[in-house]
Amino acid sequence: MTEPAIIAQPQTTEQRARTHAQKLDQLAEVAVKVGLGLKSGQELLMTAPIEALPLVRRITEHAYRAGASLVTTLFADDEAALMRYRFAPDESFDHAAKWLYDGMGAAFRSGSARLAIAGANPSLLSNENPARVGRANRAVSQAYRPALELITRHEINWTIVASATPAWAAAMFPNDSPDAALAKLWDAIFEMTRIDAADPVSAWKAHDADLQRRAARLNEKRYAALHYRGPETDFRLGLADDHLWLGGGTTAGNGLYCIPNMPTEEVFTTPHKDRADGVVTASKPLSHQGTMIEGIQVRFAHGRIVEARATRGQEVLQKLIDTDDGARRLGEVALVPHSSPIARSGLTFFHTLFDENAACHIALGQAYTSCLREGDKLTPDQLAAKGANDSLIHVDWMIGSNKLDIDGVTASGAVEPLMRQGEWA
Repeated sequence: MTEPAIIAQPQTTEQRARTHAQKLDQLAEVAVKVGLGLKSGQELLMTAPIEALPLVRRITEHAYRAGASLVTTLFADDEAALMRYRFAPDESFDHAAKWLYDGMGAAFRSGSARLAIAGANPSLLSNENPARVGRANRAVSQAYRPALELITRHEINWTIVASATPAWAAAMFPNDSPDAALAKLWDAIFEMTRIDAADPVSAWKAHDADLQRRAARLNEKRYAALHYRGPETDFRLGLADDHLWLGGGTTAGNGLYCIPNMPTEEVFTTPHKDRADGVVTASKPLSHQGTMIEGIQVRFAHGRIVEARATRGQEVLQKLIDTDDGARRLGEVALVPHSSPIARSGLTFFHTLFDENAACHIALGQAYTSCLREGDKLTPDQLAAKGANDSLIHVDWMIGSNKLDIDGVTASGAVEPLMRQGEWA
């Protein structure tokens, strides 16, 4: 199959003349200044694949130039991860480095910002024992839960950016040489994160304002539910009581403004955990913890998945939704037009950070309490009463396409066209 070309806007001579090193430096600057909104005197905790070292160093420099008091980076290595599955005793897969996740939570509570660099091999664990993969993922989810809650509540400023890596590039461009594939992936990352703009920082601020306006319009509408219709999809999703639509950046609980995902093209909110009914089918594959899951189709009844199947990765999908009761319910719903830059590129990134911004999507698991009015002030019981889901996981998967129609349903039952053939109505 011929790989689609990336559709780029015409560039000036100056933009075309930028070297890879200059673009990498600009990505780091945008990540620190716009994504994180890092404050002078603040610590930064960063996680990254070991192949992302050049970007890590650029981000570290910009963080210190912005006044960071300390930058600490935790590296992950795909080959070392595989060694566990090939040589570790079976009982080890029920354990995680709780001390590490406790330390991360302590860092966040003490005021550290969080930056994740994505770039792992999307199929790293696809040939490993699914039962072991599921057990290991569950152990990590349990250990990371206290730290993750600080992120899902947006208590701290955080962001995610991407670095091209050889394995990821090979998955996307299997017909190219390793060097050519890596170059293509870097070009895509730079374009989708607006690094190719004449002034990337200004471009991000303008884009953020557009997403804020879209979210404000949806908050004015106050829809009670959304109705999805498309290929093998007929699905009605209720929205949580007192839900708020968000898009682009947000002011964290520590008072700092950040844009959590770079790129981002979505506006999103919290669905009601007990009000999802019907069948919904994925439009893109899901890469979850190094395993590819394809052809996902699930049926909801009263908010809960009662049937789930996949053409590939069925056992991993089943273990994912069996993590806890909340894993069978929804914690996020997001709207993305099919004309987003990532969709227009024609590329499938096999990474949620990008693919979720090419299509409307939903997320199983934990809800973002920031998507509820005064959600940060509510107790767990009060959040549940409004419909916010609780779970160890939060996993996005894509359901949008240019064949998807979405209606907004008001509290009185009136139906209004919201999206038609993947575009805003």
